[in-house]
Amino acid sequence: MSSLLIPIAPFSTTKSRLGDCFSADQLKDFTIAMFKDLINTLSDVNCFKQILVYCNASEILELAEENGLIGIKEDSADIPKPFDDVISKFNKIAIEKFKAKQTTIAFLDLILITAKNFYEINTLIQKNQLVICPAIHSAGISILSRNPPDIISSYFSDPNTPSLVALLNNASKNDISKIFIYDSFRAGFDMDLKQDVVLGYEYLKIFNLRDTEVFKFLKKNLTFSFKKKNVNNNRNFEILEKK
Repeated sequence: MSSLLIPIAPFSTTKSRLGDCFSADQLKDFTIAMFKDLINTLSDVNCFKQILVYCNASEILELAEENGLIGIKEDSADIPKPFDDVISKFNKIAIEKFKAKQTTIAFLDLILITAKNFYEINTLIQKNQLVICPAIHSAGISILSRNPPDIISSYFSDPNTPSLVALLNNASKNDISKIFIYDSFRAGFDMDLKQDVVLGYEYLKIFNLRDTEVFKFLKKNLTFSFKKKNVNNNRNFEILEKK
């Protein structure tokens, strides 16, 4: 059976690259808002044997337990640790304690992801060794499924190569050939940088997700917008403080 793994960073380090957008208290509220929305999405997902949440924050673990998810407290001694080490330990817990036969790792900041995405990925991992959803704005990974769970390490902490490229390079070296690249805008859009926050706010409107906790948070706290620098180039825009 498959297990869904959701690692969530401690509040002290969560979304640190957005420190120029929000205060530490706001980043905590942002994290909780994203988790509440993910819980809501997962309420329509029953294809996993268990959904595991790995975090140090008691507020997150309590929300998980209140909503039928399994909270696993990350040891404070493990913080900070390279992200691959965190994922490896979490994955090992899923295998040894929960007897996971496949694991799917999904991240908190996939604010557009749908229940359908989770069902599709879980179906695909039954007949593949790896299912990978590339991140939209980088050569990173937004979702990683492994069958079996320990078939290959993750490469989120590779010092020189983006995680998607590093994982595929190492899969080739290990003769892993049954790989499915899951092409999805909604499952691949994550929130790492200031421009992602601005775009995410607009996408939430476009997809009619104005009732989400993240939309409410951004509507209240977002203090900047964007505009194109060049009339003929949608990729080149500048971030503007709202007046």
